[in-house]
This record gives sequence, C-alpha cells and structure tokens, in this order.
Amino acid sequence: MRKSRFTEAQIIGMIKEHEAGMPTAEVCRRHGLSTATFYKLQAKYGGMELSEAARLKALEDENAKLKRLLANTILDNVVLKELSGKS
Repeated sequence: MRKSRFTEAQIIGMIKEHEAGMPTAEVCRRHGLSTATFYKLQAKYGGMELSEAARLKALEDENAKLKRLLANTILDNVVLKELSGKS
C-alpha cells in the first residue's frame, strides 16, 4: 500500500480549512492535490480530531497484523492436513 504524502495532522488541517469556508478548489490548489483525493480524504477523516485519527491508524495497523497471522495459520493448517493425508 502506498504511503500518503500527508500526515493525519495535515489532512485534518485541510479539512478544517474547508469547513471554515475556504472553497474546495483553493484548498486543493494550496496543498497540491486533486479534488477527488480531497473528497476521499474528507470521507475518511471528516469530523475527526487528531487523536481519533491516530487511533484509527493504530487500529488499521493492528488489523493488518492480525490478518497476516490468520493467513499464516490457515496456510500451516492446510500443509498439516496435506501431510497427514499422504501418510
């Protein structure tokens, strides 16, 4: 997964600028992103504070780790079943 150019603090700052009344096109021009990217980030981070965004990031990282662990466990289980079936 590609890492974002912007930190959570910068993204939340952009969204707050927009909420304060700055037009979307101006926010996008100042920060160098497309309007589609801005709306995607707004959908993900809109209404969040910085601490909530940090918590979201931590949960996403933990979820990815758990998914990898589950995949490895399932793979081990399949290999063990194949070995016990061939004996």
